This record gives sequence, C-alpha cells and structure tokens, in this order.
Amino acid sequence: MEKGKAKRLKGAVVSDKMDKTVVVKVDRYVEHPKYEKRFTISNKFKAHDEKNEYKEGDVVIIEECRPISKDKTFKVIEKVS
Repeated sequence: MEKGKAKRLKGAVVSDKMDKTVVVKVDRYVEHPKYEKRFTISNKFKAHDEKNEYKEGDVVIIEECRPISKDKTFKVIEKVS
C-alpha cells in the first residue's frame, strides 16, 4: 500500500504476551439507525511490534499493511502520548 493511503486506527494495547505481536482494542461509536442511541463497538486487532517496545495499557496508532501472518495485517506506527 502507498504510504498515507493505508487505514490508520487508534486503540489501547490489551495484550503483549506474544513475541513481536500486540493485541490492540479499537473502540468506535455508532448510532442506531432507528432508535438513535449511541453505543460502542469494539474490535481487537493483532499488530506487529518488531522491537517488543509497547506494553499493556499504551495507546497506539496502528496502520494496515501486507499480511504478516494469518491474523496479523496491521503494524504499530507510534505511541500516542
């Protein structure tokens, strides 16, 4: 993918137990079409962390990339301060 064109998401690291992989939980708010109530939808993505530098609780930005493994299609770009 071209740089800047890939999907970027912001979320919190919920697991760092795997080698070179972190699990990032991304929350988004959705409004129900009929009842107009807002609610949260959460998704967990496995992201590549080459240096094992991100720990549980860190807020990070992940970017879509080529498939690294069966489940990993994101890589960690940076930590949000």
